[in-house]
Amino acid sequence: MTLREEIEALCNNAGAASRKLALASTEEKNGVLLRIAEGMEQEIDLLLEANEKDLRQAEAAGVSKSMLDRLTLSRNRIGGIAQALRDLTGLADPVGQSETWSRPSGLEITRVRVPLGVVAMIYEARPNVTVDSAALCIKTGNAVVLRGGKEAIETNRALVRVIKQALEDCGFDPHSVELVESVERESAQILMTMRGLIDVLIPRGGKGLIRSVMENATVPVIETGAGNCHLYVDDSADLEMAAKIAVNAKCSRPSVCNAVETILVHAGIAAKFLPMLNEALAPFAVEIRGCAKTRVLIPTANEATEEDYDTEYNDYIVTVKVVDTLSDAIVHINKHSTGHSEAIITTTEENATRFLKEVNSAAVYVNASTRFTDGGEFGFGAEIGISTQKLHVRGPMGLSALTTEKYWIKGNGAVR
Repeated sequence: MTLREEIEALCNNAGAASRKLALASTEEKNGVLLRIAEGMEQEIDLLLEANEKDLRQAEAAGVSKSMLDRLTLSRNRIGGIAQALRDLTGLADPVGQSETWSRPSGLEITRVRVPLGVVAMIYEARPNVTVDSAALCIKTGNAVVLRGGKEAIETNRALVRVIKQALEDCGFDPHSVELVESVERESAQILMTMRGLIDVLIPRGGKGLIRSVMENATVPVIETGAGNCHLYVDDSADLEMAAKIAVNAKCSRPSVCNAVETILVHAGIAAKFLPMLNEALAPFAVEIRGCAKTRVLIPTANEATEEDYDTEYNDYIVTVKVVDTLSDAIVHINKHSTGHSEAIITTTEENATRFLKEVNSAAVYVNASTRFTDGGEFGFGAEIGISTQKLHVRGPMGLSALTTEKYWIKGNGAVR
């Protein structure tokens, strides 16, 4: 069997499984999620053993420290994933939500939310995405085909075994969750072209992965993930607040997509704020790449290139630029941002309102860290990704984002 035939078989099996899963009750689907949580806790030693294999291979391959952090599972992290599964059972199931109205023709029309069908995921070295994706799809009655990165293949295999066993234990087809085990680049390329077998493809990863999917996929795609996020410090800002938020947005977890990559500083407060920023970032050994004005005020900063302004570092690196006006900051952000998350630190209501209205990104903050762009923090539970496009959904994609609308129309001999 060729690789294409193998992936077609996975997609066909998922399609068949999706039809039963789509009819499951909320209680039945929640039962699967609870069983997955139990299974992960019961198999924690095997999951950690598989993860350790991946970590050893990744370190030997020279994977960066920040990427290793994404890849790493621990007892605490597995416990957190299991708890997130339990929390997900408490969220409202969007499937079956409806509204009904009547027309003069005598028709009764009901708009009802239904599963998408078969969701495909192509993602990189974050094994939590494996569980999040499977759980969200199960809760919404969708089957899912997963294609993770080579760095996490042993961990993903172990996690999917637990998930499949839980499905089987609860009387569902284990093909509801499928894993593409080939880590060859070709397997991702093939999955992108399963038109007619996949209803939607969601990529999660860096800019290169997202670009590859957007350019090569022949199935519907929801663009997610790439996070070239910005923080703008206004001339009216509380500078201590600004420094605190900058450290959190850059350093709390630099490998994630909602971490800040560029800090824009109003020229009016640059002389006072930039030394404060440098001091605040120093304990984390953050490399600052700055414009000419920044390098005068932070002599240890390296020169920022035009390419830096378009870069998602996923590392302890940040670009700093001094701007003359709020308008300049907005223009810069809209030019270089990936449309993910941006923040302004200001005490001027007018400037805050302008920033909220004029910055063209999915999540726009006033006096808060961009690190809050997250399904859990927004009250959606786990997320399957953060959409940076405008069609279908935008921002953190929770349960409702994995459903679509269908119309039920009832008549009594109505004709037109």
